[in-house]
Amino acid sequence: MKTYMPKAADIQRKWYVVDAEGQVFGRVASQVASILRGKNKPTYTPNMDTGDYVIIVNADKVVMTGKKLDEKFYYHHSGYAGGLKATSFRKLLQEKPEFAMRRAIVGMLPKGPLGRSMAKKLKVYAGPDYEQVAQKPEKLELVRTARGGKE
Repeated sequence: MKTYMPKAADIQRKWYVVDAEGQVFGRVASQVASILRGKNKPTYTPNMDTGDYVIIVNADKVVMTGKKLDEKFYYHHSGYAGGLKATSFRKLLQEKPEFAMRRAIVGMLPKGPLGRSMAKKLKVYAGPDYEQVAQKPEKLELVRTARGGKE
């Protein structure tokens, strides 16, 4: 028996457009991270970048479940004493929705050079327009899972 290992030249990459309008934030992020890694392909290899390109549009119109809009915070530190800054998720979605989506997805990718090469294939836009029209991306419908019959 031999295990198939794809070569870099054998990898076929596609372009997908995901419309995030009305979709749950975390579910969009986890499914897009899986596509960026290439887990939707039979040639998936953990130590190689076999994923596809993903364009997310309408990132400002995602939905959060529960009270996460007000209770979830993003933190960063200025490097000075007492320099911890906190931003609520509601404020972050209003000011930089692209950053919120990108950070959630990149956090689900591997760390190091492999994850950085996967993150370069992600394009996030707040509105419905995107620049990669020449690549002729396919529209991708994400799976909407019902948790506990709530949807």
